[in-house]
Amino acid sequence: MRSTFVKCLIEQAKADERIFLITPDLGYSVLEEFANLFPNRFLNVGIAEQNAIGIASGLALSGKIVYVYSIIPFITMRCFEQIRVDVAYMETNVRIVGVGAGLSYGPQGATHHAIEDIAIMRSLPNMTVCCPGDPVEVRNIMEQSLSINGPIYIRLGRNGEASIHNDNVKFKIGQAIKVSEGKDLVLFTTSNMLEQGEIWVKKLREKGKSVTHISMPTIKPIDKSIINEVIELGVPIISLEEHSIIGGLGSAISEIIAESGKAVNFKRIGINDSYSHYVGNHEFLRSKFGLEDILEEVLPCERKSTSTIDLYTNI
Repeated sequence: MRSTFVKCLIEQAKADERIFLITPDLGYSVLEEFANLFPNRFLNVGIAEQNAIGIASGLALSGKIVYVYSIIPFITMRCFEQIRVDVAYMETNVRIVGVGAGLSYGPQGATHHAIEDIAIMRSLPNMTVCCPGDPVEVRNIMEQSLSINGPIYIRLGRNGEASIHNDNVKFKIGQAIKVSEGKDLVLFTTSNMLEQGEIWVKKLREKGKSVTHISMPTIKPIDKSIINEVIELGVPIISLEEHSIIGGLGSAISEIIAESGKAVNFKRIGINDSYSHYVGNHEFLRSKFGLEDILEEVLPCERKSTSTIDLYTNI
């Protein structure tokens, strides 16, 4: 996703002189091409995220479309007050681009993990929150980011993610993508759990269960219409995200379910309310938080029960 972001940004910068890129001393081996091609539209402010946001807002108020790139915790939390006041409140055309969704920076520890960012960003008025799950979704979002007025937060994985969609897939920011259709279960995924969702769909298919898989590349504005549509199906709904279960995709969906007034079996799967005290690579941390091999939670249980624990016994 990271490489796709830079490639798209370079293509757009060649055609639009308003584009400006700022980094707080990160992005080495990623941003050099942009810096070499557009030295007058690139600025490394050093390890000073608050300054990066302030400068970006000033440039945006001067007519620029500014992308600020860094690791997610640094570009969303270290400078949150500046984002709130200079970007969200002022409705400036700043695109906050965070890399390292969820547990992507596993060995660097909890300081580099991004498990609260969706909740923080979607709480801000005027802020659009985009969480692409593969390079195709990144390209779609980047192409539209030039024409949207106001701030955008773009949450990226690291690099090397598989393309789940065909290259010709198109969607608008704020619109969900139906990846597959089934009758037994609805699975919502976002950000870097899109590929994991597809793995689950295939495993469930092998067990005779058909799944409607819906990718949510935008969390705010969220696609209420497709959520209300699947509520009417009357089948269990699951959300899957590499983010805290508090405030992210699952919370956004549950708010719509609650307001619908309809009874529906719904389960959020994500990172429970805790930080990681493990050190290891991305896959190791995912397994420790139960984000890979938990199909038993969505497959029917053998024992009969009507308790909330066994919401999925009738799948």
